[in-house]
Amino acid sequence: MTKQEINPFKKYFKKYLKASKKEKGEILNIVTELTDMNRKSAIRKFRRMQLKGKYIDDHRGRPCIYTPDAIAALKDVWDLSGELCAERLHPNVDIYIEELKEKNEWNNSLTATDKLLKMSLGTMKNKINNFVAEYKKGKGKSTTKPTHIKFVVKVFTGPWDNTLIGYGQLDTVVHSGSSLSGNMAYTLNFTEVHFLWIGLRAQMNKGESVTCKSLNHVKDNQLPFPMTGIHPDTGSEFINWYLKKWTDSVNVDFTRSRAGKKNDNMLVEERNGHVVRKIIGYMRISCPEAVKVLNELYEVECLIHNYFTPVRRTIKKVKVGSRYVRTFDEARSPYLRMLASDRVSDDIKEKLKSVYETLSLVDLRKKSARLKKEVVEKQKLYGDRLW
Repeated sequence: MTKQEINPFKKYFKKYLKASKKEKGEILNIVTELTDMNRKSAIRKFRRMQLKGKYIDDHRGRPCIYTPDAIAALKDVWDLSGELCAERLHPNVDIYIEELKEKNEWNNSLTATDKLLKMSLGTMKNKINNFVAEYKKGKGKSTTKPTHIKFVVKVFTGPWDNTLIGYGQLDTVVHSGSSLSGNMAYTLNFTEVHFLWIGLRAQMNKGESVTCKSLNHVKDNQLPFPMTGIHPDTGSEFINWYLKKWTDSVNVDFTRSRAGKKNDNMLVEERNGHVVRKIIGYMRISCPEAVKVLNELYEVECLIHNYFTPVRRTIKKVKVGSRYVRTFDEARSPYLRMLASDRVSDDIKEKLKSVYETLSLVDLRKKSARLKKEVVEKQKLYGDRLW
């Protein structure tokens, strides 16, 4: 604002404060004519001049409860949890705090800790939204194609509650970067339908025999219960005689989803994004040595997600207008869900407890970070592109 615009306000300021309503209108006529300002802008400027200096140290509005120290404490817990959403993190904050305290890595004050424990779900949502990095790597490629022998396996669409424990949905995730040409790695993702217990195994290509070997490894090494059934999509790596003979030989039920209906495999499709893509992203993996390290990483991540990462299940879904309103149960890890289930035997529960007592989430996170870097380094040395 120029001096010509400022002077009229300074000249008439004191007179404006003492003037009647009619006199203020006359002053405003003069000021707006001299400065060519809007009448409302002139009124606001007089108001600012009146308040200037009077309330300079007066911090109006609601006091700030969640100060930077409390937000920093939330960030530590959020990082350890694997960047969970607020709905899954909120009921389990105290567990993550205790885990960090045990490793002497909780460096936040008692005040900040107390504020974090008292933080409401709504506030936690707002704060976590500020943490989320605003970047998008785009969508990956799809390699699922229909097969001519898909009639071999029967279609199943639910209800899933009637299936046996150990029945899992199955899918593969391609690590191709921006191109599907050449040989590349795939991740086999097994997600148990009752407790969302996951099993992950990386493999080169998605041939019938290597897919069967990966599934057999998940069955024998990553599940605390017998595998009772598998439910893949219509991809050729699953719908073939090789896998059908294997399921018959090990007494595992074999069903499939409808072609083009991803929601038939809703649980494993969700884990593809929430788990596999979150672990390794969309980078290209074509190095056999990198696949070996990736499998080491998956062993660690399976422990993290099965024993420490809370998940939510939909307990009610109501259609309101054109959209569905869902009600979720309390967020709990697959491990805690199994302990609370009457369908799980005491022997399996004792086995789970003995494994849990040997684990440390802090140590697992550190090992996971190291192995992720090693996967990238192996792929770089291989000479193929990363994206």
